[in-house]
Amino acid sequence: MEDGRETAAMREKERRDRQIALENTDSDIGLCGWILVLFSILLTLLTLPLSIWMCIKIVKEYERAIIFRLGRILRGGAKGPGLFFILPCTDSFINVDMRTITFDIPPQEVLTKDSVTVSVDGVVYYRVQNATLAVANITNADAATRLLAQTTLRNVLGTKNLAEILSDREEIAHSMQSTLDDATDDWGIKVERVEIKDVKLPQQLQRAMAAEAEASREARAKVIAAEGEMNASRALKEASLVIAESPSALQLRYLQTLNTIAAEKNSTIIFPLPIDMMQSFLKH
Repeated sequence: MEDGRETAAMREKERRDRQIALENTDSDIGLCGWILVLFSILLTLLTLPLSIWMCIKIVKEYERAIIFRLGRILRGGAKGPGLFFILPCTDSFINVDMRTITFDIPPQEVLTKDSVTVSVDGVVYYRVQNATLAVANITNADAATRLLAQTTLRNVLGTKNLAEILSDREEIAHSMQSTLDDATDDWGIKVERVEIKDVKLPQQLQRAMAAEAEASREARAKVIAAEGEMNASRALKEASLVIAESPSALQLRYLQTLNTIAAEKNSTIIFPLPIDMMQSFLKH
């Protein structure tokens, strides 16, 4: 735990040092550079007020501008939001969107740890945390993050078996988010969230799993039915013992059954007679 904290602290210190170095590079433009800057300022003053429209730039609330003076990042880092000034001949700028960006990870064919091929896709939420690093350290931060997300998804899922992929999606997403965030820290990117959208299994595996689940449900149903029969037989046994102790209880049961049959409006009513009564008639 302590080693992880020390490593994170060292990475943060290195990132800050690189950012400071990038933001303090305009002092090294040299004598010729300063001559060109002074010439640009003089030209701007001579062409006022027309040149003012080329000097004033506006960035929106969710944007930041990285200004390059003679190819070097201007001191102070990103500018904005609002108004800022540039020199027409020596300065250029790049706008960086600071809003959260989402993209879908295309379905990836992954071989799991237990040698099952599955197709998995997901979605990633990220934003630019440091505009200076996002411009100076990488050519295209968005494309690099997309490609890194695809490879990270394949690497993480390759260490899991099928049961873990189906049941531990949150843990897999958290592991991917942590890995992506560490890898994109040098690019000024903050990965906020990663979600696993869908896990597609081969058709044969789906049929096998469906058959297994159906067999399991049938087995549970048979066990429940058997338990019900056993409980019913115990209840019938207890009822027979009660009736055996009181012969009149059997007659009451006959009458109750007759009442139930009559309530259903049947055309045929069967009235059971005691066997002892029939035997007395046969003797006469």
